[in-house]
Order: sequence, then C-alpha cells, then structure tokens
Amino acid sequence: MEQLKLNNGQTIPQLGLGVFKVQDADDLKRSVAAALKEGYRHFDTAAIYHNEAWLGEALAESDVKREDLYITSKVWNSNRTYDETIAAFHESLKKLQTDYLDLYLIHWPSEGYNEKWRAMEDLYNDGLIKSIGVSNFEKPHLEKLLTTAKVKPAVNQIETHPYFQQKELNKYLRSLDIAHEAWGPLGQGKSNVLNDPTLVKIAEAHNKSVAQVILRWHLQREIIVIPKSVHAERIAQNINVFDFTLTDEEMSLIAAIDKNQRGSGDPNDEEFLKNSMSRD
Repeated sequence: MEQLKLNNGQTIPQLGLGVFKVQDADDLKRSVAAALKEGYRHFDTAAIYHNEAWLGEALAESDVKREDLYITSKVWNSNRTYDETIAAFHESLKKLQTDYLDLYLIHWPSEGYNEKWRAMEDLYNDGLIKSIGVSNFEKPHLEKLLTTAKVKPAVNQIETHPYFQQKELNKYLRSLDIAHEAWGPLGQGKSNVLNDPTLVKIAEAHNKSVAQVILRWHLQREIIVIPKSVHAERIAQNINVFDFTLTDEEMSLIAAIDKNQRGSGDPNDEEFLKNSMSRD
C-alpha cells in the first residue's frame, strides 16, 4: 500500500475504507473482513456515523495487529467545548477498542472549532493521537484556526471528485503542507460521474473500471482516498489501482471535466452548520 508522509513525520496509507452510512452491524463487519483480506489497513469512521463500536469489534476480531492498522475518527459538531471534545474522544476510543487513534479530525468548521483544536492538541501531545486534522475546512476556516493553533493540521478531509476537484483549495493545502484527503471520491453516486464519457474512454483504454480510474487520478494528485462500499467485489476492485498509471494527457483530460459541483454539505452554509450542532 502506498503511504504519504504527513507534516509531522507520521505516514498514512493513501487508500482506505470509509464506513459512512453503513448502518448494519453485519454489513460493516463483512466489509471490514473483506477489506482486511484484500490488504486494506486504513479505516475511516466518525462519532456521527454511529458505527464506531461495530468497526472496533470487526478490527478486534481480526488477526491484524493494532500497530499495522490506521484508524481515523472525527469529533462531531455538538461537542463544541474543550471538555466536550476530550470526553467525545475518549468515548470514540472506548467504542473502537483501542488506546490511541492514528488520526482524529474536527468533522466540520462549526462554532467553537478553535477550542476543539486546543483539546485535540493536548490529546496529541499526550500521545493519544498520532496526527490531528480537520474536515470540510475552507481557506477562511483554516486561516482562523491557524491564528491560535500550536500544532498545524496534518490533514484536511474534504469532498473531492472529478466534478468537484477542489483545485484552489488543493493548491492552498499544498502551500501549508497539509495533506488533502478526499471523501466522496467517486462522487457519492449523486453526480453521475461514473458515466462521464471522458472517464469511460480512459477506463476502456486501461481495461479498468471508471471507479478505478477516478481513484488512480486521486492517487496521482497525491490525495488520500477513502472510498466506501459494503460489497466485497467493489472493495477488491477499489484497491486494485496500483498496477497502472494515467498519462499526463489523461490527467489533463480529467482536469477539464471539473464542474465545481458540490454533492452535499456546504461548509460555508452557516444555517447548515448551526443546525448540525443540535444533532448527535
């Protein structure tokens, strides 16, 4: 598995399994077992997904050592203070049956994220988290965070796919040496990107699926990807992307199909962020 080096010297597997919206324990456990069999070691969850405990069980039941796994979780918007963030983190640890996390993220830039970050810095300095980062942060959110942060975020996990390529934010993250991680890397099934004629043609040229081409495109942009699936066949297909390379021309063709089309959850929508703080 390809690894990316983060700005704090830690490494992260560039491809992992996301478990967003997996709301059946058996489905999750089967998908994790299938992923481990195929060579996945990076797993991405969040408190708001309500499946941390199932993921913890699935990983504990496997024969893969904890030090060979990479586990990410996220603190939700309803936890807005220092103390609430500390408590939420320890609850996630308990559910995941581990004594540390590899990566812990602020899920959205909702009210209080500077205080959340202060709590996460302390957890990081105490050795309970290997790396800390953010999710769904735009440039203004990062600028505000960096006015008080003592530890720079290692990762920003943001919606990214061929119809929403995040070119400007990607450039900004590179300038700060913050890794770009993509959620919804295949377009979340909403954008019809899997039927895009340009991508179909490139996929045919490589004898690969469109999903594999998209994941390869992300990897060549040095973006971390966490495609989600509960189907063993797709889980296997999604990791089978290290045996081919897209040409510069193909990368340019994909760059040209960007529509700046966000699928869901706008971090600039104050009403959305405000409402999310009352959800658990």
